[in-house]
Amino acid sequence: STISTIFSLFLIFVDIPTENKLTLGIIFLIILFLLYFGIWFKSNNLSEVNLDVEGSIVTVKAGDLFRQDGFKVIAFNEYFDTQVDDVVISHNSLNGLYIDNYLAGSVSDLDHRISNHHFEEDELLEVNHKRKVGKTQKYSLGTIFVNSDYLLTAFSKFDDKNRAFLTMPDYLAFLINFWDKVNRIYA
Repeated sequence: STISTIFSLFLIFVDIPTENKLTLGIIFLIILFLLYFGIWFKSNNLSEVNLDVEGSIVTVKAGDLFRQDGFKVIAFNEYFDTQVDDVVISHNSLNGLYIDNYLAGSVSDLDHRISNHHFEEDELLEVNHKRKVGKTQKYSLGTIFVNSDYLLTAFSKFDDKNRAFLTMPDYLAFLINFWDKVNRIYA
């Protein structure tokens, strides 16, 4: 749209002879075509994008998350479940890959450290005694547990059939809480 505006303004003041209009029109369309595909090709071959989120620079990269330097965010459910059995957590999910392959220490040690961590009052929600599989302590979305250079965060809710879900209002609340807590970690 910027290119169209510039050419429209330019053509208001410049008169193109009739015999050159077709040639110049074809040249213009070829330039637009090349520009479009150049931008499309560059966008599809990006290996990383830097975003500024409330003063924190977030780098989104293509590749193996676990081989990157710096903090890496791993999404957990609202219970910080660690049971990788393809019922509660899938072995193929980012969460499952982290627990199966990259967790330093044992799962029981991580469970113990999470349950004994001093979370803020607004991060701890009710205990779900009706839950049959997995942990029962609920955490508010956006709660973070720092485990080495991994930020384990409560990202999704779970229904009574252990299916993750997240509504748009939940997602927005997660983002607000998450970035607020990330800023505290970096402070």
